[in-house]
Order: sequence, then C-alpha cells, then structure tokens
Amino acid sequence: MAQFGLRYTGLKHLFVSAVSPQTQECIVAQVAGDVGPCGASSVRGAGGLTSTDRFIILHGHGSAMERRLAAILAADVVGYSRLVEKDEAGTLAALASRRKAILEPLLAKYRGRVVRLMGDGTLLEFASAVDAVHCAVDIQRTMKEANAQLSDDRAIVLRIGMNLGDVVVEDGDLYGDGVNIAARLEAMADPGGIYLSAAMHQQVERLLPFAFRDLGDRALKNIARPVRVYCIAEDQGEERAPSTGTSTGRTFSLPSKPSVAVLPFANLSGDPEQQYFSDGITEDITTDLSRFRQLFVIARHSSFQYRDAALDVKRVGRELGVEYVVEGSVRRIGERVRITAQLIDAITGNHLWAERYDRDLKEIFSVQDDVVHTIVAILPGRIEEAGSRSARRKRPENLAAYDYFLRGSEYHLMFDTAHNAVAREMFEKSIALDPDLAPAYAWLATQHMRDWMLDQSVEAREQAFKLAERSIALDPNDSVCHMMFGYVCFYKKQFEEAEFHLNRAISLNPNDPNNAVTMGWFCACLGRPDEGLNWLDKAYRLNPYPPPWYHSIRGTVLYAARRYTEAVAALKRVAASLEPWDVTYLAASYGQLGSASEAQALVAKMRSLYPKFCVFRYVAAEPFRKADDIANLRDGLSKAGLHE
Repeated sequence: MAQFGLRYTGLKHLFVSAVSPQTQECIVAQVAGDVGPCGASSVRGAGGLTSTDRFIILHGHGSAMERRLAAILAADVVGYSRLVEKDEAGTLAALASRRKAILEPLLAKYRGRVVRLMGDGTLLEFASAVDAVHCAVDIQRTMKEANAQLSDDRAIVLRIGMNLGDVVVEDGDLYGDGVNIAARLEAMADPGGIYLSAAMHQQVERLLPFAFRDLGDRALKNIARPVRVYCIAEDQGEERAPSTGTSTGRTFSLPSKPSVAVLPFANLSGDPEQQYFSDGITEDITTDLSRFRQLFVIARHSSFQYRDAALDVKRVGRELGVEYVVEGSVRRIGERVRITAQLIDAITGNHLWAERYDRDLKEIFSVQDDVVHTIVAILPGRIEEAGSRSARRKRPENLAAYDYFLRGSEYHLMFDTAHNAVAREMFEKSIALDPDLAPAYAWLATQHMRDWMLDQSVEAREQAFKLAERSIALDPNDSVCHMMFGYVCFYKKQFEEAEFHLNRAISLNPNDPNNAVTMGWFCACLGRPDEGLNWLDKAYRLNPYPPPWYHSIRGTVLYAARRYTEAVAALKRVAASLEPWDVTYLAASYGQLGSASEAQALVAKMRSLYPKFCVFRYVAAEPFRKADDIANLRDGLSKAGLHE
C-alpha cells in the first residue's frame, strides 16, 4: 500500500482529493478505516493513484483546507514538440522572451498571477472574470502581432481555455474541477482561440465588447456532466470603436426557428447617389421578412456592417448566428430596374435559389413581394399563406413619394439631431406627393419628438402625436406606426395607451429590434428595469451590431436599475456625440459614483452646442411613473454638481 501521509482524524470514512502531477487532474477518493499519522489503508475509486500523488482533505471534521472562487486561464503552445525538435534552444529562448515581454506586463495590468509554468503551458489565476477575459484577448492579440514577422513554422501560437470555478489551494498551487475544466477547454480550443465555460461566459457577456459564439454542450474527460462551451468569435478578439458597429457581447447561437440576414444589395447603377435606392430595397425586403413571426431576421443595421466587404457567407452566418443569407444587386437606369437576389445556406455555402428581375420601376414592389415569398417558401417549416397575406403592407401609390421617403429614411437612421431638418424635409415632400403614405407620418413624428426633447416645446410634442395618430389611421397593420404612436403616448405619460400600442407593434413585427429597445425603456420607466434589460438583450440579438442609440437606451435603463458603473460603460460609448440626453444620464451616473469633475466637463461641452437645452426641464419631462426614479435622477445630477 502507498503511504499517503494523512493526518489522523478519528473518522471511519474520510474523503480526500488526489492531484496527479502527471495529469494535473483532481480525483476524489474515499479512504475506508482508521487513518493513522502516516497510515496506510485501502483506497476506493482513486483510479490507480501512486505514492507520488498529493492529497488534500476534502470532507471530514477537523480538515484545514483552503478553497476559493477563481477565474482560471490555461494556455499552451500549439505544436510545441515540433518547435522544440526543429530548434530547441531558439524555442525556449522565444518562450522566455514572450513571457517577459507579453505575459508579465499583462498580468500586472489585469491583476493576475502565475500559478504554475509547465514547459509549453501556463496556468493563471484572476480574482475577476472580466480581467481574465480581457487578459486572454490581449495575450492572443499581442502574440499575433509578435508572430507577424515570423514564418509559420517558427510562430508561437497559443490555445487558451478559461473557467470560473471553485478551486482548492495548497502552497500557492490550485487543484480541483475549476482547474480541470479550464485545462480541458484549452485542449479543445482552436489555435489562436479562446474557449470559455458557461460559468465564465455568464459573468462577462454583458460587460465586455466581444462577440461570443455558443458551441453547445461538450463532454470533457473526467468531468461528470457536459459543460456548455463558448468561444470568442473569429476576428472579434479586439474591441471595436462604436462608430464601426461595436460588438455587444451577445452570444450568436442559432435560434430554434429559421434565421436569415439580408445583406445590403449592391448598387450597380454606376451612380453613388443611387445608393439610397438599393439600400431602400434591402430595407423593404428585410422589413417584409421580419413580419413573419416564424422567422428570425437580423436587423438592417447589423447586416449593413458587411457593405462593400469581400464576403465569406459562412463567416457572416457565424458572426450573426443565422442559417441563411440573402444577397443581391440593384441596377436602376431611367424607368427600368434590374434586381438580382439569391438565397444561400450560410452553414454549407450552397446556393438555394437565385433569380433576376428586369422590370419597369413601377413594378418594384411586385418584385420585392416575389423575393420575400420565394424565400419564405424555401425556408424550413414553410410559412403558411395566411401568414404571408397578413405580412403584406400597404405600398405607396406614388414612386416619387417613395423616393423621397427612402432619402428621408437614410437621414433618419443616422439618429442624430444634426440631420433632423433634412430628414423632416424629405418626409414632408413624400407626404405632399402621397398623403396616404403611413410610415412617412410616423418617421416625421420622430423628428418632431427630437425637437421636443431638445426644447420641451409642447407644440412639437402635440404635432408628433397628431402625425403618429394619422399614421395608424392610414395603416393599422404597420408596426412602425404603432411603435411611434406608443412612444409619443409614453412621453405624454399616457401609460396604458402606450403599452397597448407598443405591444401591438411587437405582435405585428416580432423581429424589429427597435420595438424591443423601445419596450425596454418603457419597462424601465414603469419601474421594471430588469424586465427592460431582458427586452434589450433580445434587441441586441436581433441587431448584433447596433446603432449608438441602443447603447444610449441601455445606459438609461441601467441607471434606472441603480447599476451606475455599467451605465457609465454603456453611455461612454455614445457620449462623444454629445447628444444632450446621453450627457444628462452620464453626468448623473458620474455623480452617483462620486466623479463630479467628469460630469461637469461633459455638460459644459454639451451646453455650448445646445444653449437652449435645460437639463432639469428635460428631467422633469422624463416619463418615469414612480416619483423615486425622478428623484434618483435629480440626486445624481446634484451629486455631479449640477443644480437647478
């Protein structure tokens, strides 16, 4: 029998954990019988342990064991044996250099420590999951940069596995499943990749600007239950500037229903000024598809991140988490238009359908309907014709009005006050030519609401109300019209009517992320910020590369939830635009965190741009239903040094 060196405890059955120096695995064993100071006993379930294995008491009265929760990073070098065989001295020197130049500075930056070095690998510990993932991303990024000047056969490439779990501590070393899972994930990771357990992912996915992919449940060696595994998506290892479509950190696993993204149709007209027209065709097809609740449709803003890119459809599918991709082109010459469209399986890359349409411009809507209904018929599950009929919307009678509407939409979708006047002019011209074009009234109402938010003009808000009300009267089955009317009612503090129309908007178009964002803000103002954040999560999944105003709404909802640090992180992503409402909430968040100087500097810049904007008049008009939510916003501004 091996001598295990266990302390006498007086217990008949003692549980111990064995950690093999060869496998680094933690194995629980039960020791039967009395154990003396260096006693031998029979060991059941120890899996062939030897006297070199180290034991730690896990259970039993009198045990003096240390445990803690830790974020674990396991890394090793891909092809280490090959590198050593080719040039042992050079490889070891390169590894030592990388540890000194890359690993040590990053560990200092992210407050990590080396648990052990194992030749070609290392085990690191962090107190923070966020710090651990940031460090992993920076390690892979800087390793890639260091490899840029080397040939492939000399490059040092890492695999990284990460887990958040309970660990056993002995003499500074760590043992247990918390460590084992990280090691198993490292072994299965792609070269240059980062794999995370569900426990780690859950802690960081809302807080980090990286795109995560859900790889499903995986069986890991010597781990009793399958572990949900995620990876940081390809080419998402670095933070992106908000202006380029920042990744939100949502997980892009495939939905249970058929999922599709419509990529921006190429403008082949030879005139860059016609880009708005091809974009409008893309927008219309996306909107029509999104009305089918049996489908999952990615929002326009995210699909348009791939404009003018050399497309790898499989990569697009992975990054957006969809099974199918639609792409095409538009050529407009005089009163004729040629549209090509194709449907592609994003998993296999196979083309499922392609068609070319040469039509008069007046037949453009018929072409759009053909494209939508063909796609719907091909996708799994086959959408019922009844649903198809209900998805159809009123089409404009006047093509010139439609043209102005598309131009106005381009300016409207910039979502900033600088383009309000131009968008308003385009929508007004559209309505003048076609007084029955319902969406034009809805989007024109938006421009008036933006004016109201700047100067609290009652006239602007009432005009927005009349326009939105008119849009519903013209087309009671248009989701945008109900969303806009609900939004205006919301700011008039007509909460029941607002909720009715917002719910109606969502039922008419369950795939419109703007509806989900608006409902998220509405729930927060009713005093249900956690429910609001759930709606925002849905919006981010439908629109993985969202426009800046999503971050604005998220920041305000987080403020309502009293999560000020997270509110600052969200609002800082849009603060550079100095929209006054964003600055107001960011200043209040800074105030709650005791950072008055940052708040005052922001407000000073904002006031120079909008001298008529009154922060406290704006706060008084915010549609919070509960008095303590308004009081909390005033309190934050007061702590920031801003007083009425």
